[in-house]
Amino acid sequence: MKLAQRLLIGYYKTKLRTIALVSPGKAAREAFDIFCTPFSEKAPKKPPPAFHGSEKLSFEMDGATIRGFRFNPSKPNGRKILVVHGFRSYSYKFEAYFLALRQEGFEVIAFDAPAHGLSSGKRINAYIYKRVIEQIEKHYGPFYGVMGHSFGGLSASLAFEGFTDRSNRKLVLIAPAETETAIDNFFTITRLNEHVRRSFTNMVNKLSEYPISYFSVGRAVKTLDSPVLWIHDKHDVICPFADVKPLLSLDLPHVTFHVTEGLGHNKIYREEKIRRQIVQFFADGIS
Repeated sequence: MKLAQRLLIGYYKTKLRTIALVSPGKAAREAFDIFCTPFSEKAPKKPPPAFHGSEKLSFEMDGATIRGFRFNPSKPNGRKILVVHGFRSYSYKFEAYFLALRQEGFEVIAFDAPAHGLSSGKRINAYIYKRVIEQIEKHYGPFYGVMGHSFGGLSASLAFEGFTDRSNRKLVLIAPAETETAIDNFFTITRLNEHVRRSFTNMVNKLSEYPISYFSVGRAVKTLDSPVLWIHDKHDVICPFADVKPLLSLDLPHVTFHVTEGLGHNKIYREEKIRRQIVQFFADGIS
């Protein structure tokens, strides 16, 4: 963790705990605001080479401009793939996937989430990101395949759950996040008490009209009838493998798990063998 990040965490931890002494409810509101703020780096102004020939896309949602890209193949196979980045990330980082998928004939689309990359906005959470993906599906779909990394995997699974005719679609999850684990980690770092935690939980339920347990990739995947490829590393410290273990014993017929060792949370999606496996997963069955 960079020094600036440690200092920022220290500042907010002190601020939240001070507020909590006076008002747990106010501390919960402040905590939720911080939890939903990525404090992310913006995408470089100069796009990677693969983006030079892409079509720029955008739409408005809740006062934010959501910006993205479309990559058209030279020999279309008639199928579309949506690539969904994670927390504090952006579409440029998945350049290699756009090239590989386009080469297989797929039209590939990617958008930067609100408060990320080239998109505007200040806040993001799984509920917001789910709704963004639903709008992308409405405007630019239907998507034959969706691929999501980390927080993007969680949000993609929630949106995918509501897609029509799911049996003819495919979902790839790369080290997807679990909301309850992320909240647990947040409260461990901030050391806020249970009164604040309860207020935080109640606020999430009220704002989204869903319990926190709804925002679970494990829950969503169990409801699907689509082929799912789930890739996760045993030593992932961001989205721990412990969250995946309960699902491994369920023998879900539509889910293929690929467990790696030593690739961690970010190297896993950059690994060439993983990329080839994902592209092949999408390509299988297309004549």
